[in-house]
Amino acid sequence: MVGPVSPRVVIAEDLYLLRDGLVHLLQAHGFEVVAAVESGPELLEALTGLRPDVAVVDVRLPPTFTDEGLQAALAARRAVPGLPVLVLSQHVEQLYARELLADGTGAIGYLLKDRVFNAEQFVDAVRRVAGGGTAMDPEVIAKLLVSTARHQPLGALTPREREVLELMAEGRSNAAISQRLFLSESAVGKHTASIFGKLDLAPSDDDNRRVLAVLTYLNAARG
Repeated sequence: MVGPVSPRVVIAEDLYLLRDGLVHLLQAHGFEVVAAVESGPELLEALTGLRPDVAVVDVRLPPTFTDEGLQAALAARRAVPGLPVLVLSQHVEQLYARELLADGTGAIGYLLKDRVFNAEQFVDAVRRVAGGGTAMDPEVIAKLLVSTARHQPLGALTPREREVLELMAEGRSNAAISQRLFLSESAVGKHTASIFGKLDLAPSDDDNRRVLAVLTYLNAARG
């Protein structure tokens, strides 16, 4: 019998100790690290050549330490549509983060290094992005979403539905949302169904509709 296939991951981080730590952490949790690079050009080559199941990318890489990581990720997703990318950074680069979300295909995450508190949280985010979902830090969401209430159809959502959708953007399950908002899971289910309806998302796989709803929410900040 063939065992489960290990997700293939590319890591881009210029600091050696952090890069090596990420390699060992992900390997310990069943990932196959196919490349660990330290610069933007190396990252782009690895992503387009190896086509991993997910990339973990720092924003600021050599040679200029500005936005090489995100630029390489964007270029790779243009060459390989839907390539899963999890940004792991100390900074929120709003312009490029929005562009990364703009193609509407999902498989995107953006975590802040100083807000990742344990290995399980991080590994769960990597797996979620590799599976086509989203994993967004609340602080990133707050900076991306400015005055979204005026954007339709988001303007049709109730305040509670917007809370539910924001937690969905963080990658939380219905059970986790119910605990956070002190609601029953059935109530959360009703809210998500209402969100899907107001965002005009046709009946389909619920996981897919969750991703589409989150992308609609995040892309509102582009207006």
